[in-house]
Order: sequence, then C-alpha cells, then structure tokens
Amino acid sequence: MEFDLENPIIAGADDHSDLFAAESDHSTSFNGSPSSVSRQNAISLLVQVRFACCLDPFLIYLAANYIDRFLSRREIPSEKPWIVRLLCICCLSLAAKMMRKKKTDFPLADLQEDGFIFDSRTIKRMELLVLGALDWRMRSVTPLAFVDFFAAFFSVNQKPFLDALKNRTIETLLKAQTEIRTLEFKPSEIAASAVLSASNELFPVQFPALRSAISSCEFVNEGKLMECYGLMSDVVMMDGSDSCNTPVTVLDPICSISGGDRAVGLGSDGRKRRGHAWD
Repeated sequence: MEFDLENPIIAGADDHSDLFAAESDHSTSFNGSPSSVSRQNAISLLVQVRFACCLDPFLIYLAANYIDRFLSRREIPSEKPWIVRLLCICCLSLAAKMMRKKKTDFPLADLQEDGFIFDSRTIKRMELLVLGALDWRMRSVTPLAFVDFFAAFFSVNQKPFLDALKNRTIETLLKAQTEIRTLEFKPSEIAASAVLSASNELFPVQFPALRSAISSCEFVNEGKLMECYGLMSDVVMMDGSDSCNTPVTVLDPICSISGGDRAVGLGSDGRKRRGHAWD
C-alpha cells in the first residue's frame, strides 16, 4: 500500500490524537540560519521539475517535507552548492519510493545538469544520509494529515460544500509550502489556519463560527492559530485575486465556487449567499 499523506499513521483512523502527539517529531524551523537559502534553492528546483514533468503535487509536497526536515538538522556547506541539487534528487527519489511511484513516472535526469551528474552510487549514499538525519521517519506528519480533522468543525453538513472547503484548503497548503515562514508553525497549526483561510474565501458567513470552534479545540493554541492564519491570508493574497489562473491550482472545480473577490457563503437554510469575509 502506498503512503497516504492524508492518513500517515493509520489509514482511515478516526482518532487524531496520535497525529497531534507525533507532529513534534516532524516539525521544522530554520530560525534564519544559512539553511534558509539552501531551502529556497531546493524548493525552487522542485517546483521547476514539477511543472516541467507534470508531477503529482503530493509527491513534490512530500519531497519538500523531507528537504525541510533534513535542512533543519544539517547545514549545507556554502562552498558546495551542488549538494542542494543532489538533496533534491534524493528526496524526490525517497518520496517516490514511499508513494510507490515508478521511476518512469518522474525523470530524475531533469534534475541533473552539466557539470553535476550524479551516479547511482552517489545518490544512494545521499539517500542514506537523509534517512539518518530523519531518523528513518519517512511517514511524515504534514499539514495535509489534519485537514479532515479541522474541516469537520465546519457547521454545514453537506458534502459538496465540505468537499469544496477541503479542496480549497489543500490547494492553499500546496501554495503555502513555498513560504518559509510556515516552518515556524506546527503542521496542525498550518492545517487549521488553511481551513480558516478557505472558509474565509468560500463561506464567509460560516467563518466566525468555524473560527470559534477551531479556536476552542483542545489541540489548538489560539494565539498561534491566528498568527498562522494571518500568514496564510498573505499567501492567498500574494497569489492574486483569481487563484484559478495560477500554475499551482490543482482543483479547478473550486473556481466555480469562489466567485472572484466576493466569496460564497451559506445561509441558515443551506442556500448560497454572497458577502465579504468579515460581514
């Protein structure tokens, strides 16, 4: 069975307490260290190869998580910038193995370049170095694992609207991964703030109730939640007023719901309403 980013511990489990207990082992922070530059270069390489090869965004998401976790524990020598490219190749290879992707699904050759061609032995040695730095914890607990948990606080129990909320949340998380400031927060805080951001955009009428419900959750620190929510709002705003035109958009059905700069809300009768997020 391939690794599922949305169910990293036990597929289909209803009890999320294990996820909250495990997330500290998968959190990252660079605190302005030189690794932040290496991280920026590495993520840029992954984004380039994703669109060049039309790769699964979840595969890239997992590879980027491995990179973040590695760089939070190891420094890359400034005089050896080629190691960043080797790290990308290895983390993408490891992510593909976890998700049971075939080698033909992603040409690693696209990450090679003239002057830095890595043979299989070098890649294998780097993979072992990455595995050691990550303590062989490859079933990463990422924000994607908490989406269902926090989306369940949404007050409208209608599948089309709940699906829209979850899809927009995932889209936001994919975009936010390139923002290094998200690494200051735990995966659950990132997920919760992304759910709130999606609600703000799509269902503003329900936003205050959802914010109150999530803030009251025993696993949530309200201060950190709202701080991360502000960052997530910045990510959405930087993406432009029409997110459906961006290359990171992977869920086109959301475009029919978002309605431009005035998002769709639901009245008490479950019918669509339009209004601004803070109405």
